[in-house]
This record gives sequence, structure tokens and C-alpha cells, in this order.
Amino acid sequence: MPHLFGKRIRLRAAEKEDITTFLRWINDPEVTENLGLISPFSRFEEEQWYEEMMKRPVHEHVFVIGIKEGTQDKDYLPIGTCQFFQIDWLNRSSEIGIMIGEKTYWDQGYGTETMQLLLKHAFETLNLHRIWLRVYDKNKRGIRAYEKAGFKHEGTLREAHYQHNRYYDIHLMSVLSHKWQINQSMEEEK
Repeated sequence: MPHLFGKRIRLRAAEKEDITTFLRWINDPEVTENLGLISPFSRFEEEQWYEEMMKRPVHEHVFVIGIKEGTQDKDYLPIGTCQFFQIDWLNRSSEIGIMIGEKTYWDQGYGTETMQLLLKHAFETLNLHRIWLRVYDKNKRGIRAYEKAGFKHEGTLREAHYQHNRYYDIHLMSVLSHKWQINQSMEEEK
């Protein structure tokens, strides 16, 4: 399966040519405000990250989120990335992450749609049971997107993240495959 398609997005494998775009995103303080990145990245560091990522199992490689910008198949504009982290095949569980790097596409539902597409892939293709994530309590945009995609709050790591001279809670959220399937059935009936 070379690409995953949603209503308005396509997920494709990250390529070495994407490094320049990734560098622009991860060196923008607004983009990284709610990510775990605290230092600027050089091209050398990003190339090393890419090489290490390519050594991990294929299901843990980064996807590039693209939106249709024209009539040709190649006309997809990269707006962000997403990924499964350290898939636990025994327990059929994985952490998930997303970054919308193109700020002009924030607050347009692309994060929610991406998460929904990743959940479909996780449960219907990879046969996973539980998908989870961490989100800072100050990231209201992210929390809303995750809730719309079906994630439920399951716990809080109190004051576990230090940033801007203060501590923030980290919320743990998850989706279980059987709960997701029930929600999908209800959506189809509408």
C-alpha cells in the first residue's frame, strides 16, 4: 500500500528530499511549541535522524501528510508528518504522533482527519488494539482534534513537562479498536 488516502489528505512515505521542509517546520518555535523539541536542528542532525528512522521497522517510518493542490496525482502539498512509535506487537499497541508544520493549514480539520486515517490503518491493516498519545494540557487545539478522532482521556502525568519557566500536565489519551469500530458503525448509519 504505497499511499493512504482520506477525504482531503494523502499519507505517503517520507523521502530524503523532504528534509529541507522538515527543517523549516522543526526550527519554527510556533510549530514546535507543543512538541518535545527544545533545540534547533541542523541539516546534519536532520539527515542523521532520517537515516536512523529508515533503520526502524517500516510501520514506524514517518508519513508525510499532503493535501490536494491541483488535478494531477503529484499535486499534493506537504503540510505535516505523523508516525507510529515503538509498536508493541505482543500487546498490539502503539503510541502515535502528529505535526502540522504548515501553519496556514491549522484549525482546518487536517489534524483530525489525519488521526482518523491513522486509526483506520492501525486497526484495519496493522491489526493493532490500542493507539495512544501524549498531549500537553496547554495544547487545546490538539486535544480537540484528538477527541474528534475518538481519543479518550485516560490519565494525567501531573506537572511532567517544563517549558516557559513553568510546569505543564501531560494528558494520556487512547482509542481501543472495538470502541473505534462501534463509532465507525454509528457514523456509517448517519
